[in-house]
Amino acid sequence: MRTTATTRPIDETRGAVRVEDVYDTGIDDLWDACTSPERLARWIAQVSGELRVGETIHATFTSTWSAPVRIDACDAPHHLLLTSDPGTAEEGQLEAWLTDEGPRTRLVVEDRGIPVEELPFHGAGWQVHLEDLGRSLASGDTAHPDGWSQDRPSPAWHAHWQELIPAYRGSETG
Repeated sequence: MRTTATTRPIDETRGAVRVEDVYDTGIDDLWDACTSPERLARWIAQVSGELRVGETIHATFTSTWSAPVRIDACDAPHHLLLTSDPGTAEEGQLEAWLTDEGPRTRLVVEDRGIPVEELPFHGAGWQVHLEDLGRSLASGDTAHPDGWSQDRPSPAWHAHWQELIPAYRGSETG
């Protein structure tokens, strides 16, 4: 497992984070880990609402980020497109692609619409999220036994995120 993340500006004010890794599991298992509320809660977010295309759910991430998220496309087990904060100035898109690589599966996630000045923080955050996914897949359990809420991040997530921020601040975007 080797998570890689890059950040890039889209225009003068907004940018994107692209992160990917290859996991030692089949595509159906990884898809389930990325779309099942019970499994999402093991590594990235607590979600509530009806998980269907066109529906808006609510997500609270291990980082404390919390917002409505609309499901725009779902082509199981290969592609997912979500819009966060739909209809607001903070609206962004989150897109995920899963690809078979023999007995393993590649996950690519792109988060678009991030304020350019926040790219280092989101780059570090997405790296931690995908590393947490790897730990959850390997253990079959939560990567965050201490829990989290909208007001308090997962302690392990937060500590690792803080360690990574300087590297993303120092990296070139583009």
